Amino acid sequence: MRPRHFRRRELLALTGLTTLAAATTAAGCGRASGREGVPADTIRYQGWAGTVTPAELAEDLGYLDGLSLKWVGNTTSGPQDIQAAAAGDTDFGGAFNGAVVKMAAAKAPVKAVISYYGVDKERFSGFYVRENSPIRTARDLIGRKVAMNTLGAHAEAMLDTYLKREGLSIEEADQVERIALPPVNTEQSLRKGHIDVAVLGDILRDKALEHGGLRALTDDHRLLGTFSAGTYVMADRYLEQHPRQARAFVTGVGRALDWSRRTPRDEVVDRMVRIVRRRDRSEDTAPLRYWRSYGVADPVGRIAPDELSLWVRWLERRGDIKADRVYIPDIYTNRFNTNRLDKAPVPTPARDRSGS
Repeated sequence: MRPRHFRRRELLALTGLTTLAAATTAAGCGRASGREGVPADTIRYQGWAGTVTPAELAEDLGYLDGLSLKWVGNTTSGPQDIQAAAAGDTDFGGAFNGAVVKMAAAKAPVKAVISYYGVDKERFSGFYVRENSPIRTARDLIGRKVAMNTLGAHAEAMLDTYLKREGLSIEEADQVERIALPPVNTEQSLRKGHIDVAVLGDILRDKALEHGGLRALTDDHRLLGTFSAGTYVMADRYLEQHPRQARAFVTGVGRALDWSRRTPRDEVVDRMVRIVRRRDRSEDTAPLRYWRSYGVADPVGRIAPDELSLWVRWLERRGDIKADRVYIPDIYTNRFNTNRLDKAPVPTPARDRSGS
């Protein structure tokens, strides 16, 4: 019998697929066209508190070619965000590519249209333990608790990759307990000994390291190099009915991503702070001072097929999707991204995924 926590993971995966199937049914019944009263050049979306997304940056830079964004609230997670897009409650949503693949396996009528976040030497999540922890290797994680923001998503994929790379069998990896914790509580839980390992990224990572007393086991960038990890998706029906708006949106986001790469970091951060203050949602701008990069690997956010196929293999190994359930060319498209590729050079993504 598998450990109790692994059965819980399977239940979460099944629940996620059920939710995606419900979103698929809703979209198929016409909810993806639920834009009554919404002007054609208005794009509805969900945001993140205290964060400026590439889409929001693109609008502020004037790159959306006459489109305007309409904020309908903040999302609770990537999977929820893309489910909202599939159901027609918003016009685009973004999530970890593994969640996008899972949605494709559930036959939701959506397509990934542009990468919007990733991992590079500036933007990554790490697996941290207390300085005096006896945990030194992947094998030391057997029987230990690893806390992350969401099960079955980016952090757990990185954990599975690390354990496999370090030679743990499936049975041994199953004995590493995965715990879902709100990111703002994770550092404190680690320091109090309630968990053994904390997955920390961006501002939470930097602030935790400033406090001292922690060390890293590994991180995303050490494991897989530079790669795009998440994409924006749009419902097929939206793409069919509003191709001009889709092109303007995707192309504008791609331009904004490249602007953020070639512009001095302080200038990018200052602009983000102004954006957050202008939208007046009672948000703290302090976290923006820790912004370093969106981490997108390819120029203008173009999607590379191996950034999706990597997670197909991972989900198949976990048993979350059946083999041959998804066909990669059906999951994504770059045709709405009309940006030229002869722009300023960007970091070359690491394409060796053989150990994942």
